[in-house]
Amino acid sequence: QVQLVESGGGLVQAGESLRLSCAASGRTFSRHDMGWFRQAPGKEREFVAAIIWSGGSTYYADSVMGRFTISRDNAKNTMYLQMNNLKPADTAVYYCNAGVQWGSTTPGNYWGQGTQVTVSS
Repeated sequence: QVQLVESGGGLVQAGESLRLSCAASGRTFSRHDMGWFRQAPGKEREFVAAIIWSGGSTYYADSVMGRFTISRDNAKNTMYLQMNNLKPADTAVYYCNAGVQWGSTTPGNYWGQGTQVTVSS
């Protein structure tokens, strides 16, 4: 089992950057494919990005491709999401997820509590 805690959210203006972190507890972090998801007000939760257990492969939603970068440091049990050129449409609660079904947008069973990202125009 793994417990996840996100941090790094906040209020920024369009065009600015933020870096989200997801700290994991337990010894199994490095075994999990990980992902970021987000949920905007009134919308369903959607896939943002995923990274394989080793960090050697990633994929992204079309809406964030070229602007967001997912990474991980297994020695620190931490995953990151670097978000550049933020847009108002990126406003959402961002969730860390462990156990993503690799190659899909289907999340695993473990979720963090979420961190709010708000982008003003």
